Amino acid sequence: MFGRNKQPSADIETLIAAGTRVEGNLIVSGGIHLEGIVRGNVTCAPGATALLTIARKGVVEGIVEVPRVVVHGEVRGDIRASDKVELGATARVSGNVSYKVIEMAAGAVIQGRLVAAAGPEGAAPLPAAEPAQ
Repeated sequence: MFGRNKQPSADIETLIAAGTRVEGNLIVSGGIHLEGIVRGNVTCAPGATALLTIARKGVVEGIVEVPRVVVHGEVRGDIRASDKVELGATARVSGNVSYKVIEMAAGAVIQGRLVAAAGPEGAAPLPAAEPAQ
């Protein structure tokens, strides 16, 4: 759209289905689609180009630190994306959002700060947050 080149999307390698709850941190390296609940941090394996997609009813209660993040559900914690953050119309974020590129639909809600990347090395650092319990 508007002459922009879209990056190829990562293949979804992992699905956390609705009704599933994960208690603990996730380390991802590819595409992950979340329809359930994660109570813990979601981070990326070193050198990986992961993509986290949070569906409408998906919830993350913790810090999300993945290069590319698409949110249609809820994040209760900071988002630190070294590449791109996409917030759909039903997205709810209770925390700061650090990004290189951001795309936000009308209706998305952020209760926190938006922090643009400091340079090509990725997202600007955010103040330390308390780990998820």
